[in-house]
Amino acid sequence: MSISLLLGALVGCIMGLTGAGGGILAIPLLVFGQHLSVPQAGPIGLLAVGIASAMGALIGLRAGIVRYRAALLIAAIGIVLTPAGTWLAHQLDTRYLTLLFAVVMLWVAFKGLRDARRSKTVTATVSADCPCLRDQSGRFVWTPRCASRLAVMGGVAGVLSGLLGVGGGFVIVPALQRFSDLAMQSVVSTSLAVIALISLVSVATSVVSGHFDLAIGLPFSAGAVIGMLFGGKLAVRWHPAHLKLAFSVVCMAVSLGLIVKSVH
Repeated sequence: MSISLLLGALVGCIMGLTGAGGGILAIPLLVFGQHLSVPQAGPIGLLAVGIASAMGALIGLRAGIVRYRAALLIAAIGIVLTPAGTWLAHQLDTRYLTLLFAVVMLWVAFKGLRDARRSKTVTATVSADCPCLRDQSGRFVWTPRCASRLAVMGGVAGVLSGLLGVGGGFVIVPALQRFSDLAMQSVVSTSLAVIALISLVSVATSVVSGHFDLAIGLPFSAGAVIGMLFGGKLAVRWHPAHLKLAFSVVCMAVSLGLIVKSVH
C-alpha cells in the first residue's frame, strides 16, 4: 500500500504541475513500480486521471467556461467506444501494447517540446472555416460539421482510454484548438470535463467486471489527490513553458525505458 500511495502522490504532483495530461505517467510508474501490465495498470491510472480532471472541470464549470453540451457529446461517444479499446487491449500481446504506449508517450513528449518553444512567440489564430464557432452568447452554433468533428474526437479519446488507460486529453485539447474558436482556458476546462466523464465511467466498468485491483488502485488514487494539491501550489512558482519542457523530457526518458522493457 505504501508504494502505491507514494507512486500516486508522485503522479498527482506531476498532474498538479502540468495539468491532467501528466496522468500519462501513471501507467509506466505502475508498470515499473508495481510490476503490472499495461492492461492491469490502465484502470488504476484512469481513476487518478479522472479524479484530477473532475476537480479541474468543477472549477471550470463554476467559472462558466466549460462548453458542457460539447463535453457531453464528446464524452458520450467516448464512453460507447471505450469497451472496444478495452477489448483490444486484452487481445494484444503485452509487449506490443507496451511498445504502443511508449510511442504515444514519445509523441506527447515531442509535441510538448514544440509547444514549449512556440508558447512565447506564437499567437493562436482562428480560421474563418472553423467547424465549431460560437454565437454572441458564447455557445456553439451547432451544425452537422461541428457535431461530426466532436464525435470523432470523442471516439478517438474513448478507444485510447480503453486501450492504453489514458484520458485522451492530448488528443482532445489540440483537436478543440483546431476545430473550435474557444479560448485556451475554455479548451482545457472542456477537455477536463470530457476526460473526467470517460475515465470515471471506464473505471466503474472495470470495477464491476473485476479488472480493477482495489488494493493498489485506492491508495494510488488517494496519493494522487494529495500530490495534485501539493503540485498545484508549486506550479505558480515556475513558468508554464519550463514545466512543459521538463515534463516532455521526463516523458521521453520514460518512453525509452518502456521500449527497452518491451524489447526484452
